[in-house]
Amino acid sequence: MNAQRPYDLILFGATGYTGGLTAEYLAQHAPPETRWALAGRNRAKLEAVRARLAALNPACAGLELLAADSSDADGLLRLAQSARVLVSTVGPYILHGAPLVAACARAGTHYADLTGEPEFVDRMWLAHHAEAENSGAKLVHCCGFDSIPHDLGVYYTVQQLPPGVPLQVEGYVRARGQFSAGTYHSAINAFARLRQYRQVRQERRARERWPDERRIGSTAQRIRYDRELGCWLVPFPTIDPQVVRRSAALLERYGPDFRYGHYVQVKKFANVAALLGGAGALLALAQLPPARRWLLGRKSSGEGPTPEQRARGKFSVRFVGRGGGVRVVTEVSGGDPGYGETAKMLCESALCLAFDPLPPRAGQLTPAAAMGEALLARLQRAGIRFEVLENVRE
Repeated sequence: MNAQRPYDLILFGATGYTGGLTAEYLAQHAPPETRWALAGRNRAKLEAVRARLAALNPACAGLELLAADSSDADGLLRLAQSARVLVSTVGPYILHGAPLVAACARAGTHYADLTGEPEFVDRMWLAHHAEAENSGAKLVHCCGFDSIPHDLGVYYTVQQLPPGVPLQVEGYVRARGQFSAGTYHSAINAFARLRQYRQVRQERRARERWPDERRIGSTAQRIRYDRELGCWLVPFPTIDPQVVRRSAALLERYGPDFRYGHYVQVKKFANVAALLGGAGALLALAQLPPARRWLLGRKSSGEGPTPEQRARGKFSVRFVGRGGGVRVVTEVSGGDPGYGETAKMLCESALCLAFDPLPPRAGQLTPAAAMGEALLARLQRAGIRFEVLENVRE
């Protein structure tokens, strides 16, 4: 479709903290023949990134730098028309992301980002899914810790269960590490925009067609203690379960009746109360403009942990799946979730979109539906662990 374009991949947002880590990963792990470039509005900052990349890989000294501004729709369209894949690390996406998605949908250019913002994802589906289907573009949001481990983890778990039967999967998240300023700002803005999100969600539900012959939903979720894990499980209302359910709607392998539940692991009950109280306080404060500005000022864009701090980060997601008389336990695990592994997941997603044979779907897609087995294989080669811990007849 677009193999003759001058670039295989363009990274938009490399001058930010997570964008810089993404650029470093590409410099060290992209195939030597990859034609890629950095895009942004500040050439001096892009030149500094390129110099840093050249120290890691001398071939990057000639990396092309492209002028691009998220407010210039015509310029973004020209950018999209020059690449097979555009990768964006510029958040919060609800504030800065829409024009680039629009350009990719129009140009038939595959797109990947790191958003975990449900309102943004739903707005992009409403505005650009149909055009992307027609142009052949795969628009793949949530290609970082939101929601690769969960979406691909459930995909992997489903493969271990019998086909053609009702399936139930629950995911239990454990993570240690620091969240990026972009993630923090996105969360505060999302809390402040709950009314707008409800309206967008209702509109998408009214327009989106899910398969009539199959049922997809959630397990009955409640706070509970799990003796096997030795911790409390608290329902975790991130974008991840939405992504998993949309994968289930697009992929028949998830069976005629699929249910998913999503939890965070908490060691002590006192911490459960602190978690719920902290989330409630942030939600309330985000509704008040002065308090919201104060919260947003706690973290500045471009800030991030040291390499030593990132090295101490890690995550694991335990999945328990049942169906057809089989119980399977799997686990997805890796290093620092907020930065190092997120950059790895995004880059491997972008390289997968650029180079791998993929299902012929187009439009707004989940990572599992867009890339499936090809992305799973890439993540495993890159060091993200997918393991079967138990597979028994019940």
